[in-house]
Amino acid sequence: MKKKVVVFSQLDQDILQRLQAQYQVEVINPKLGDVNQQIREQVKDADAMIGAGRLLNESNLATAQQLKIISSVSVGYDNYDLDYLNQKKIWLSNTPHVLTETTADLAFTLLMSAARKVPYLDQWTKQGQWKRTVGEAQFGRDIFGKTLGIIGLGNIGAAIARRGFYGFNMNILYHNRREKLELAQPLNARYCGLDELLQQSDFIVVAVDLNPESKALIGQHEFDQMQPHTVFVNIARGSVVDEQALIDTLKAGKIFAAGLDVYLKEPLQESELFNLDNVVTLPHVGSATEETRKKMAELAYRNLVDALEGRTPAYVVNASFS
Repeated sequence: MKKKVVVFSQLDQDILQRLQAQYQVEVINPKLGDVNQQIREQVKDADAMIGAGRLLNESNLATAQQLKIISSVSVGYDNYDLDYLNQKKIWLSNTPHVLTETTADLAFTLLMSAARKVPYLDQWTKQGQWKRTVGEAQFGRDIFGKTLGIIGLGNIGAAIARRGFYGFNMNILYHNRREKLELAQPLNARYCGLDELLQQSDFIVVAVDLNPESKALIGQHEFDQMQPHTVFVNIARGSVVDEQALIDTLKAGKIFAAGLDVYLKEPLQESELFNLDNVVTLPHVGSATEETRKKMAELAYRNLVDALEGRTPAYVVNASFS
């Protein structure tokens, strides 16, 4: 009898076909009704799950009798109940490294778009506002040679810093739980406290993992320390930032602009952010390129197959019980 795999989100078609050739595959379909109820039914006899962007916890996994692995097509895993998975000895795997450069590209896209008012100027031009020459209301901020502050110098944070250092001759500051000399030294990046980074940086990019220490890391106190010309970018997780404090700061003009790919509640709906010209909003697309999503799906597939064939997957988040 073939082992059963539950696909709980959209998946690369090539990977889906390969899974279907090897296993009994059931695809969760939102058009067929309540997704959590579908999951509860399908995981009863499932051996593995693969997908992303879905909350998985005891409420929809309690019926699982033989689930070996949840293979997440993502790096972040805050939508999975790790305590419950550990209790049930269910592996959770993820797809690190393959999306580092793509996500760093997106961070710099947000930084540059916010600094040069790209979305606003795009609409301004299309609406026929360009009559003669531009005025001060259309002026942006220079990037070359400025100071870039990275909050969270992991793989993605370091990739962002490289773009600033090599591409724009920027001075790099970083704040982390500990110094990262191996990443920082080639970039002449200086480790500093959070307050100093906020006060000294022209551009600030948040690239931390979501954990108890980073939740609500940036609030009104932190925004009040930034400079009026600061451009603030968040590609980490929405709950790292007090969203209302950011909105209030932008409305008051206390910082120049913001670029956001993540939010407290996603998908973002009916937000005050939509009414602000000094913020660039993207729909959590840090890794969303054709090439990178295929690489992520391939790695998630390999993690799943390894688990079902009795091997420890290369990227297991909770391997302590293996």
